[in-house]
Amino acid sequence: MNALPKSLSLAGRVALVTGASRGIGRAIAEVLAARGATVAVNYARNEEAAAEVCGSLGGGKAIAVGFDVADEDAVTAGIKRVVDELGGLHILVNNAGISIDALLLRAKSEDLRRVLAVNLEGAFVCSRVAARHLLKVRADGRIINVSSVVGETGNAGQAMYAASKAGLIGMTKSLALEFAGRGITVNAVAPGFIETDMTDAALHGEAREQLLRKIPLNRIGEPDDVAEAVAWLASHAAAYVTGHVLRVNGGLAM
Repeated sequence: MNALPKSLSLAGRVALVTGASRGIGRAIAEVLAARGATVAVNYARNEEAAAEVCGSLGGGKAIAVGFDVADEDAVTAGIKRVVDELGGLHILVNNAGISIDALLLRAKSEDLRRVLAVNLEGAFVCSRVAARHLLKVRADGRIINVSSVVGETGNAGQAMYAASKAGLIGMTKSLALEFAGRGITVNAVAPGFIETDMTDAALHGEAREQLLRKIPLNRIGEPDDVAEAVAWLASHAAAYVTGHVLRVNGGLAM
């Protein structure tokens, strides 16, 4: 087996992945660890699942860190623990997110506030707290935000979710400009429909077939499709890429 090219290796770097106890977040944690990174696996409630993820990474290359990204004090304490226990922070992946779907006339303001608090404000606060540590590693520093295809295209019944994910894209580009002079890159990935528990619950039978007809690659994506894109953006191979939105959607939106 060929060795991993040096430009793709993450050896010696510490990554924090929010919402990493399952789904896309778990896949990201696994791929980053496979590339050599030491990974902090964030979770909000399911400590057992996060611990299981850490165990799957093996070799003492991961710790589970519990905090709600919508709680600024908890974020500050959590990131401090990552830095204290793992010796620094080089890569932040803002993956934690929720979706509360409703048509506008049935949508509740409290649901909008919760979606924005987790998906957008959570990423903002994590980035702000993490930035103090990323500035110390400069060109090794990465912020990668997990947005969504609906952040660019919109989707009926998902105005709240789409607004939060579109906001992430705007934030990504703004932070990329702020940190470029320090060598830190800030990018986003925008997944399309990915095989997760939520997707499985929502897509059955004819609805799934209709969706597949809209995707040029004729398949729903896998979590690893997103994770590999994140790992590339985290690597030195992508050192000259910043402010970019990498679409991982099988051609659903171009």
